[in-house]
Amino acid sequence: MSSLVSARSVGKIYPLPTGELRVFQDLDFDLERGELVAVMGASGVGKTTFLNLLGALDRPSEGTILLEGEDINAKTGREKSRLRNRKIGFVFQSFHLLPEFSALENVFLPLLIAGMEKREAVRRGSALLAEVFLEDRADQKPGLLSGGEQQRVAIARALVNEPKLLLADEPTGNLDWKTGEAVIQLIKDLHERRGLSSVIVTHNEKVARYCDKLYMMEGGRLKLF
Repeated sequence: MSSLVSARSVGKIYPLPTGELRVFQDLDFDLERGELVAVMGASGVGKTTFLNLLGALDRPSEGTILLEGEDINAKTGREKSRLRNRKIGFVFQSFHLLPEFSALENVFLPLLIAGMEKREAVRRGSALLAEVFLEDRADQKPGLLSGGEQQRVAIARALVNEPKLLLADEPTGNLDWKTGEAVIQLIKDLHERRGLSSVIVTHNEKVARYCDKLYMMEGGRLKLF
């Protein structure tokens, strides 16, 4: 296997009125192609910040992050947006679905933003909803869906652009364990079927057991368990 993502000597500093807050220092990380990796750690240790750095939603204060050999932080804002739209899928704890749109519309909207013709976008969005077992809920708005159903819509949306990298931030955090277990099993199945490379931030050891590797974040660094 070869690395899809490589982070070297990454540091992240936030300025404060009385100084600065250092979240990371000399953090190294490799995600091999095809790996499903969990990252755990205490609340506030920087797990979400780490995921945002990998997904080019934030930039490191120090070091480099390479995606398929490209330094993502050497890119312009527009280039980063294009990179995220083509290569990275995001799943969040709070779903972030647009309440005024149906499940299907939420899924295919990224394709329209990318410039795809609507008929093809609808076709691909419908296919993704079928993959997450929600084809019969395509016309429902998020407010009429259960938490587990909303997260499955969010997973379909994350994958509709056929990304190479999937980043999930506490994807089961707002769900009871029975529902959450079904969601993490779905992520694992899609990860394998679609040949993804995936990082899941979680506080739940049961979720971590579904992954190939477990990293603990402590003291601004990652330790492989």
